[in-house]
Amino acid sequence: MDSLVELNNTVNSFVWGWPIIILIFGSGLYASIRCGFPQFLNAGFLYRQTVGRAFAKAKADKKEAAPGEISSFQAAMISVSAIVGSGNIAGVATAVALGGPGALFWMWVAAFVGMASKFCEIALGIKYREIHPDGSVSGGAMYYMAKGLGQKWLGVIFSILVVIVYFVISAIVDTNTMALALEERFGIAPLTSGIVFAILTAPVIFGGIKRIGRVCEILSPFMAGAYILGGILIIVLNITEVPAAIAEIIKGAFTPAGVTGGAVGSMFISIRYGLARGMFSNEAGMGTAALVHSGARVSDPIEQAVWGPVEVFLDTILVCSISGLTIVLSGLWSGGELEGAALTMGAFDKLLPGNWGGLICLGAVLFFGYSCLISCYAYAERSAEYLFGAKSKLALRLLWIIFIVIGSRTTLGLVWDIADTFNGIMIIPNLIAIILLCGQVVKMKKDYFSKAMAEEKNSK
Repeated sequence: MDSLVELNNTVNSFVWGWPIIILIFGSGLYASIRCGFPQFLNAGFLYRQTVGRAFAKAKADKKEAAPGEISSFQAAMISVSAIVGSGNIAGVATAVALGGPGALFWMWVAAFVGMASKFCEIALGIKYREIHPDGSVSGGAMYYMAKGLGQKWLGVIFSILVVIVYFVISAIVDTNTMALALEERFGIAPLTSGIVFAILTAPVIFGGIKRIGRVCEILSPFMAGAYILGGILIIVLNITEVPAAIAEIIKGAFTPAGVTGGAVGSMFISIRYGLARGMFSNEAGMGTAALVHSGARVSDPIEQAVWGPVEVFLDTILVCSISGLTIVLSGLWSGGELEGAALTMGAFDKLLPGNWGGLICLGAVLFFGYSCLISCYAYAERSAEYLFGAKSKLALRLLWIIFIVIGSRTTLGLVWDIADTFNGIMIIPNLIAIILLCGQVVKMKKDYFSKAMAEEKNSK
């Protein structure tokens, strides 16, 4: 085990070195500039085209005739279910504990530039998707690598990495996070929790993408809304301490040793953990969002791509910020006694009266984690289907259930490190593809935005 940890640390130090950090920031900034900073200059339009119209029956009826397997909203909620998970609770806690409060600042920076990356990958995923005679859809980053770049081998490598990454990140990490949280709170044996989660997950994933979509469109808004409300209550009750906490976060981003007392020691460590955990959480630049968004019933790629920046904002700027700010306000991050989800639960317990804080956080851990178990499976299935065909689904579903049980018994630190390693490897071909194909997105965005904005103006 020690040799495995040492090997992974060696690979991790390269994967998350300065060249990769420059690639992540650089590609996101490049996409932002080329696309005209839609996450800032078109924020209101993005909201109206996504959240503002999500429940409009007329829009849903209109899109029934468009190609795809699931509604636009269902595709978005599967993606939200995948990103609003353990990374928002255990991942943020790990980032703050290892990188200091400043890591949260770098999560924000990565999120704002990553919004453009996610916008691009969703648009490209739909443009290059394949519609089969039976109405089913195949799509994702591997398709725009193979068809857009003409590099099928990159699509194959990407698909292999997706299967590995999500067996680690979700089947293992999310299960591990939930199991440890239940053990911390109620003393339930992790293996028992793993078996229960496997039983609850099986009926959903065996129902395929359509059943996953139906579950996520109900679960995602509820779970995210409840956690955000709990976090707002903490901020209101401790409002006088919030300015100092924000100042601590900003100072820690540039002079972490001054805030942590030397525990972190360098700005690079703060950036590294903030960036890695931020990408783990919102998946901007990873290419995975295109896997499920490609199944949406839309006739224009940009019509679905507008969800990308909104998802990143919801995940990182809202949910992750609530976790991070609560941890900084509590002061527990510097003690070293708690880690992962236990640290976030401890912070909620300290800042809310009674036991409500920990229970709210525990509920979020369970809802977030379970939603990831079903939504991230969709990522793995799409990728396995690209590699091995539809016949691979049964074997993949059985393996997923087995790995959920295995995940309940896995060591947390090693799991997070492995997740970071594969995340870092997987993003490289996707970010290169986004840079090379960004010009296509620019043209599609210009055409769609001008048409949609004209329709908005005429409807007033």
